[in-house]
Amino acid sequence: MIPLRDDNPSSSRPLVTYLLIAANVLAFLYMLTLGSQSAIERFVFAYGAIPGEITGRVGGEPVQEYPTLITSMFMHGGWAHLLGNMLYLWIFGDNVEDLMGHGRFLIFYIVSGLAAVWAHILTNPASRIPLVGASGAIAGVLGAYLVLFPRAHIISLVPLGFFLRVVAVPAILFLPIWFLMQFIYGFASLGAETAGVAWWAHVGGFVAGALLAWIFVRRRS
Repeated sequence: MIPLRDDNPSSSRPLVTYLLIAANVLAFLYMLTLGSQSAIERFVFAYGAIPGEITGRVGGEPVQEYPTLITSMFMHGGWAHLLGNMLYLWIFGDNVEDLMGHGRFLIFYIVSGLAAVWAHILTNPASRIPLVGASGAIAGVLGAYLVLFPRAHIISLVPLGFFLRVVAVPAILFLPIWFLMQFIYGFASLGAETAGVAWWAHVGGFVAGALLAWIFVRRRS
């Protein structure tokens, strides 16, 4: 299923969601300006989160690269990676930000992203492959959306044989299916050190977002 939009309008302008999308896009465009593939690789290794270095499983002792836990959230490996993540943030971020408020939503986003990065590190402690991407933090937004708006509908493209059909899928069905897919692929990837999707970051971010949702929702009269 490919989400297109939801039927859940927000009552305020999602300024933080806009800023996060802009920050991710600008970071990616800056990476492209570096030119050569070797320069881009150095940039990725400098600002991506490398589990083996953080845990000390590579090089003998932990490297103090904790800023990469955050900088990695604003980096992407390609246009498809970037646009897919930004689509999900655009669709689901505004409503969550609407209930939390701008400041609380920003903190929630970062905390969910940190939980996602650590979930990846703990399940891949010796990996030498840099973790990049906003999908872990965005998974936290999805977890919060499920808790806060279970009755909303996600307008999605659903493959039916050789055809695609636009269907309104309830969030309480769409998001658990998405989470289950991440968990299954994550379980299948345990023990394999290959570049690709950081499934456990998605799982960790989603669980963190679902658990933290009501803590960050602002009280209203």
